[in-house]
Amino acid sequence: MFGDKHLIVVDLGFGDAGKGATVDWLCSAEADLGVAAVVRFNGGAQAAHNVVVGGRHHTFQQFGAGTLSGVPTFLSRHMLVEPIRLAGEARELAALGVRDPLSLLTVDADALLTTPIHGAANRCREDARGAARHGSCGIGIGETAAYALDHPTDAPRVGDCLRPEALRRKLIELAEHYRPLLAGGAHGYPPIADLVEMYREFGRAVRIGPGTALAGFAAAGRLVFEGAQGVLLDEWRGLHPYTTWSTVEPRNARALLAEIGAAGAVLGVTRAYQTRHGAGPFPTEDPALRIPEPHNGTGRYQGAFRRGHLDPILLRYAVAACAGIDGLVVNHLDALATEPGLRLATAYRTAAGELTRIPYGPWCDLTHQQHLTDLLTTATPILTDLPTDLPAELDRALGAPVVLTAAGPDRADRQVRHPIHAGLLAAVR
Repeated sequence: MFGDKHLIVVDLGFGDAGKGATVDWLCSAEADLGVAAVVRFNGGAQAAHNVVVGGRHHTFQQFGAGTLSGVPTFLSRHMLVEPIRLAGEARELAALGVRDPLSLLTVDADALLTTPIHGAANRCREDARGAARHGSCGIGIGETAAYALDHPTDAPRVGDCLRPEALRRKLIELAEHYRPLLAGGAHGYPPIADLVEMYREFGRAVRIGPGTALAGFAAAGRLVFEGAQGVLLDEWRGLHPYTTWSTVEPRNARALLAEIGAAGAVLGVTRAYQTRHGAGPFPTEDPALRIPEPHNGTGRYQGAFRRGHLDPILLRYAVAACAGIDGLVVNHLDALATEPGLRLATAYRTAAGELTRIPYGPWCDLTHQQHLTDLLTTATPILTDLPTDLPAELDRALGAPVVLTAAGPDRADRQVRHPIHAGLLAAVR
């Protein structure tokens, strides 16, 4: 089915569906897919992709989730790179037995830098919203993207780590831009001289080069594109204003592949139920669900971790926003045994009447997304019992075959689906 295509992994929900664990398996010896590199194509250091392999656990932020298998990472120009946190993640990976993690990293010089100045501004802005917070990790992702939109030539980029004087000038201008917002000192940042030195060290420690490095990785084997966040948080397709400043659906990955004359197949990832971190509409949310969540909790800026029933209506919308997918990955099937109250939504009762499908098309804009947010905020789901064969139901409901399932957090808990689609991943080899 996938032939010699590269693989693009996207989350069809609000994030936390298991993209990292999926990428880890695709890169493992068990999958045997000949992966040459993991390519990060959106988001930044706010990602939290949990991978469990035997006794080892790591929450991937900027490194690709194939690192435990020794697969290199390419941070594309669409990534927002935070070198200080990246260095900390490298130390964590080294403690888990990964030899010289930074040697596995290549970064596009055009990728934007997320700095402590952006982070401080992010936290100040979110604090000012009070009870009307949009939901944020407080790292500065939105501020990085917004500043670059307004100051495209002056925004700090990874390549500036090799040009300390240019970087110093950009950081001074950045600090001056945010001086009114940061007045009062609730959130601060290190001296600019210290930041310049830290970034110079980063520039000496990692490979920084042009985006053409992607072609070299593709020549060596298969690429796995690892998305961040979820399509329902996409900056253009998500439920505005509770979205991320990042294009989550796979257009960036497809564009990168087009530049090297290659094609990709999209794997959409979902849990066997829905989750959401922080504020925003969540039609099937059910506080009575008590499914354990060892790797997600309440964050000061992100908000509470929420659980809900499986929602094919939202998932179909996400598939449409991706311009279609080629296969499905269904994680957390073990929850079906531990939480007997889980159900499936067949429709919503809304102010506009009963809704079984969310309209989607090229006419969708932020006004439409805001209207959709308002509509779904008060929607009541119509629930039914889960089918005996949930993967088969999702095959039907979403129009794509389930090629991989997981009934636990460990790599060993994953399997190619049998018997219907057992050959699909084998065909990728």
